[in-house]
Amino acid sequence: MLSGRRLDLLDPSPLDVEIEDIAHGLARVARWNGQTLGDHAFSVAQHCVVVEEVCRDLSPGLSAQASMIALLHDGPEYVIGDMISPFKAVLGPGYRAFEDSLERAIHIRFGLPAKTDAKLKKLIKRADHISAWLEAVQLAGFSSVEADEIFGAPEVKSDKKLHPLPAIDAQALFLKRFSEIQAGL
Repeated sequence: MLSGRRLDLLDPSPLDVEIEDIAHGLARVARWNGQTLGDHAFSVAQHCVVVEEVCRDLSPGLSAQASMIALLHDGPEYVIGDMISPFKAVLGPGYRAFEDSLERAIHIRFGLPAKTDAKLKKLIKRADHISAWLEAVQLAGFSSVEADEIFGAPEVKSDKKLHPLPAIDAQALFLKRFSEIQAGL
């Protein structure tokens, strides 16, 4: 990692996880494999900030710990990149176990429960779905009818406007939100 840490991918240690590495990596991983409108890719870092914000919209009064888990929901992608769910399924349970071990290390590093409880996981999935739908319609060239057919209509419509940021700005946005949440823990 750029921090100088050496992360063992087969047995990741929380001691080798740094938020700066996560933010740097996620800001440079493109959602939709970069197939989006604009001068910049919509990064996973920016997506994570949106998902955390949507979680707060869906669940006012969300705890700082839950907000942090939502912000870090795609944290393992700083190492393994963003992969679409159908491809993850093809890779099988080994991939999921690998992703889970990275997530555990990230959670432990920041004082979060190693495993996300089912209720919070469901909230994050709902927010992730809303964000993916917005990304599809606003950035990836889908009509709302197409997005509804392919992804299913989100249970709650959002008027959020997405604007892909340069990687350095997405990184700063992610780190800023991390610091804000961490101050409340």
